[in-house]
Amino acid sequence: MSQHVLDGVRELLPAFRERAQDTEDARRISEESIKALQQTGFFKLLQPTRYGGLEAHPNDFYRAVRLISSACGSTGWVAAVLGCHPWQLGLFDDRAQQEVWGEDDDTRVSSSYAPMGRAKVTDGGFEFSGRWSFSSGCDHATWVFVGGLVVNDEGAPTDFRTFLLPRADYQIDDVWDTIGLRGTGSNDIIVDKVFVPEYRTLSFMDTGRCYGPGQEVNTGPLYRLPFASVFSCSIAVPVVGMATGAYEAYVNHTRERVRASTGGKAAEDSFNQLRIAEAASKIDAAVLQIERNLDEEMKYASAGQKIPFPLRVQTRRDQVNATSSAIAAVDRLFESAGGRALKVGTPIQRFWRDAHAGRVHAINDPEKALAMYGQQQLGLKVQDAWI
Repeated sequence: MSQHVLDGVRELLPAFRERAQDTEDARRISEESIKALQQTGFFKLLQPTRYGGLEAHPNDFYRAVRLISSACGSTGWVAAVLGCHPWQLGLFDDRAQQEVWGEDDDTRVSSSYAPMGRAKVTDGGFEFSGRWSFSSGCDHATWVFVGGLVVNDEGAPTDFRTFLLPRADYQIDDVWDTIGLRGTGSNDIIVDKVFVPEYRTLSFMDTGRCYGPGQEVNTGPLYRLPFASVFSCSIAVPVVGMATGAYEAYVNHTRERVRASTGGKAAEDSFNQLRIAEAASKIDAAVLQIERNLDEEMKYASAGQKIPFPLRVQTRRDQVNATSSAIAAVDRLFESAGGRALKVGTPIQRFWRDAHAGRVHAINDPEKALAMYGQQQLGLKVQDAWI
């Protein structure tokens, strides 16, 4: 079934390339593109089979994300984020899953995980308020995951949770106006004193130990993976896909380019040939590192074994390294693409801007993730919600 989805996604790539500038101008993905992805089954790849999903291997999902991102960075970014949320919803209490998917298993969830909300314990749940930025694709979702701190009567935090809210409980403030990933519609979410039942929340202390109440009904190995591995790769892989798109655009551009300064063919320049080889190698390395780690994690999960902590830290190490390699590849190509590549509407400059915009996401911060790997190797205690 995953292959059927991948084949369907490949058929959509020309249309995504054609719409890329319109997507950027509109500052959001078109309904047509979202619907087309839905029809391929893309959003079902990580969804529980109990609710019409495929429970595919995560590498199949990320291969699809790379393909989409290689055609349009914004479309790939939104696809990755919205597409990984069915996996997390599968960790929630089944009552929450039933509320979201019970009547329509194509229902989508957006997110903003930063702990910007504040929750006070009430009878059966929480009173919750806050404002969150960067909820990519929120216009195409009718539920949202948002992060918040549970506070006591003195205002001191006692827990960090993900809260699941229906569209009636939040507002979207259209503020997204950026130089990169313009088409993601990553607008703000506003919540003002709504009640959230406890079963529609998930503690990061639980997800940090690879546990969620949804595992009682979703028993497959996919739902025993670390949250940090799945979500972090969902932020890194689109950037790798954008680098692939930039590479393809550069190669096509260079085949036809004639240098104005010399009249020579750019394709015959050995330095351009070198850049192509270097970029291809960096992109391949990024893909192989991510896929290797997820293969290893799935082997442990499939055997019913606990995923070793060093492997989880390594997955984060390689996730940020993959992003860095992708950025290095894009930069190496862009700096020799010539003045015509700067024109608005050309793919190389768009991929360059989109990739750098994706790179600044907190999950793609290389120093922090690499320091955690160093701490683990040195036998020091590593404490982070994103492992």
